[in-house]
Amino acid sequence: MPETIDALVQDLSARDRAVGNAARDALIALGPEGIDQLLPYTVDRRPRSPKRYVQPIIERLGDQALPRLREIRRAGPGRLRNSALEILVNLGGADALDEVDRRAVERLVRIKILNELRVDTPSEAGRWLAFPDDRLEDAVAALGLHDVRPATSIMGVEAATRATDSLDFQDAHGKTQRAYRVFITPGIENWRADGPIKNWRMLWGNSFLDELDGFRLAKELSEACGEAHFYVLDPYNSSDSWYVARDGHTVRSFGTYAYPQFEGDPLPFEVSYMEDPIDEEEAETYAEGVPSADTAADNLSVHTGPHRAKYIHGHGWLATTHPDVPNTRFKGALPI
Repeated sequence: MPETIDALVQDLSARDRAVGNAARDALIALGPEGIDQLLPYTVDRRPRSPKRYVQPIIERLGDQALPRLREIRRAGPGRLRNSALEILVNLGGADALDEVDRRAVERLVRIKILNELRVDTPSEAGRWLAFPDDRLEDAVAALGLHDVRPATSIMGVEAATRATDSLDFQDAHGKTQRAYRVFITPGIENWRADGPIKNWRMLWGNSFLDELDGFRLAKELSEACGEAHFYVLDPYNSSDSWYVARDGHTVRSFGTYAYPQFEGDPLPFEVSYMEDPIDEEEAETYAEGVPSADTAADNLSVHTGPHRAKYIHGHGWLATTHPDVPNTRFKGALPI
């Protein structure tokens, strides 16, 4: 049987798609009994390792794979324990882990957040809320967040922008609802910011901000926190948007495809761009204000990209938007 499995694994990368598909189906048909033979391939680090073909096959087994993977976590072999952990979380989130593993992961997160060298948020594209660092509890209450737990920045960004960040579930009345997962960064210092607030937090959550309207959320957040912003960088559509609200009122906004593009009076940081352009092109660009979301964020609160440790205060948090759906329900292994 091991020789047969090895041959099937080699066929997974065959140029003939029919051969690859047949090998995949045969390996899946082995069921949980094939895990012990397949899992060693997931620790193969060679350049042409079959890992990327084999791990999805184990995950296709779904709940059938959980008991054996948990046994490997408890009893080994030791070299396979990390792979078993990753697949367990991919299949069922942290809920798929036993209590010992859950405590170990939580302990590792607490250790890692003490030594973060920087916060690195996506700089090419994204959408985020910004609110004052010292209003974290107000923001959590205003946005209706639950299961707020410490998270490293690399873990939080992955959870809120690349991994599964929304989950449909049945509530107690049998009604389908959707819960979201979001990441709140540590406080980030910005002495360029226009105004008295110098430390800001960012909230990332692509599905949350898209489906529940980041502009509306920023306005509601400003009622609780005094001020809140929403920014959008969308290079795919060559579009920028930024929005400032204070005490529940819109102060200033820009949208590439909005009409009109600008609303509200220019803010103080915009005046220098408008009154002192370098050339005619810049004069035209800033005739009505600043159209760049990244420039606005840099001058108003907190911009994307890397932020060094000396400008970071506290640590980040993962949270969900429904009390019945904790972070452990979301599937997918996260880097820590």
